Amino acid sequence: MSDGGAALLTLARWLSPAFPVGGFAYSHGLEWTMAAGEVGDAATLRSWVSDVLAHGAGRCDAILLAHALRPDADLATLSDLARALAASAERARETEEQGAAFARAAGALTGLDIAPMPYPVAFGAAARGLGLPPETVVAHYLQAFAANLVAAAVRFVPLGQTEGQRVLAGLAPGILRLAREAAAASLEEIGTAAFRADLAAMHHETMSPRIFRT
Repeated sequence: MSDGGAALLTLARWLSPAFPVGGFAYSHGLEWTMAAGEVGDAATLRSWVSDVLAHGAGRCDAILLAHALRPDADLATLSDLARALAASAERARETEEQGAAFARAAGALTGLDIAPMPYPVAFGAAARGLGLPPETVVAHYLQAFAANLVAAAVRFVPLGQTEGQRVLAGLAPGILRLAREAAAASLEEIGTAAFRADLAAMHHETMSPRIFRT
């Protein structure tokens, strides 16, 4: 197998649900949205996740990751920016906890000294050594992010697994487009406009009972 093939397998392993970052415990505010009846079928789920990717945390994470992949990346500055972009306490907790868990696991497996950082920055710090095109890394990261949200909806709505996969497949063109844009974007282009998703995350902080941590 080529070095590129081995790198792709490593990337897939790091983004697998089996990799110990605890992604299954986070719904990114989607749990509140489903409980409120705003997401209750495949069409509303696809619309919600698509907006989070294109206009919310998905876009921010994509640009942060693309910059963290650069050899001269200022990881401390990127981490501070990631924290500043978190619109609520739960959003901050989500990216910090997953980033710390990823840093521990990837560091143990690779021998790299990866400091706890927000998830997209920690991921970029590790993935830069894979030598893969930034667009490829970002696209796979966004696919995993979207897949985690779809999996949450499959369990909560409930939504059939086949229907969930149709939603995920329908998101692919947007994911690829965002990955291309993020790979070439400057930090000045970062920002969000997914206000309803941000409000959902805030509402989730006081939601009771609840299944997901965010």
